Order: sequence, then C-alpha cells, then structure tokens
Amino acid sequence: MYQVVATATMVFHFAFLAYVVTGGFLAWRWPWAIWPHLLLAGWGFSTVAFGFDCPLTHVEDWARRRAGEQGLATGFIDTYLEGVIYPQRYAGLMQLLAGGAVAVSWIGFAFRRFRRPRHA
Repeated sequence: MYQVVATATMVFHFAFLAYVVTGGFLAWRWPWAIWPHLLLAGWGFSTVAFGFDCPLTHVEDWARRRAGEQGLATGFIDTYLEGVIYPQRYAGLMQLLAGGAVAVSWIGFAFRRFRRPRHA
C-alpha cells in the first residue's frame, strides 16, 4: 500500500511541475485555469526563492520509507530531474527557462484576454 502512495505521489508531483510550467498556456484556451496556475506557480516560486519544503516530497519520502525502501535523500527535483534529465550544473538555467516559460504564458494570456477587438 505504501508503495502505491509513493508512486502516486511521485506521478502527482511530476504533473504538478508540468502544470506550473505550462498552466499559463492552458489558460489561453481555458481562462479559468489561470487561477489554480497562479496559486501553484506562486508556491513553486516560493520553494525556489525561499527554500520552502514541498509537502509532496515529504509524503513520497514517508511512503517510500514505510514501504521498506530508501527514502528521498534530497528533494524531488534533485532526485528525479537534476543529474537525470539535465546535468546538475544547469539547474539555474533550467529554473530560468521554466520561469521564462511561465512569464511568456502570462504575457500571452494577458494579451489574449485583455486585447481590444479590432473594428473593420
């Protein structure tokens, strides 16, 4: 049972990160999606800027240990992304690219949402 909790938490965490990066683009099509995106992007930013711990990391670590596995030695991103998807030395660049994607999505959302219609 704990293995299922750990795996489900890991999958949810990946979905969370994907939504933090792409949620603003989804809001171009579904404007209501901007509100949960703003909340989650704010949380994601705070974990990077202020070093807040993500509760999902704690849940996964707890479940893995209860399942008899080795827990997470570091955070979620350190475990699954840095050194796996991209080298650790590019962590700052990856954060900058993710932040840039979020900024572009917000600018695009604002442009699409608040532009004035052209009159022929």
